Amino acid sequence: MDKSKRPFLKSKRSFRRRLPPIGSGDQIDYRNMSLISRFISEQGKILSRRVNRLTLKQQRLITIAIKQARILSSLPFLNNEKQFERAESIARTTGFRTKIK
Repeated sequence: MDKSKRPFLKSKRSFRRRLPPIGSGDQIDYRNMSLISRFISEQGKILSRRVNRLTLKQQRLITIAIKQARILSSLPFLNNEKQFERAESIARTTGFRTKIK
């Protein structure tokens, strides 16, 4: 078949392979906070496997390690510092006003 007859076929491009986010020497453990913190969003949620570029086994181990760290209070369940600051500033401005007699 001629190339002009195949208008809808994608061209074959070579993609540069990305390096895996977890090296062979890295140990997935709840105490390894530098590794675990890379797989948590700003809000404290566990990022998906597609975003992390992990294998299924690695994602399971990361999830277990994050949950263990949360239970042992090494990691917060929610990262709501901004919400807390905003709520605190609203409370200051609309707080109870005492009448001075």
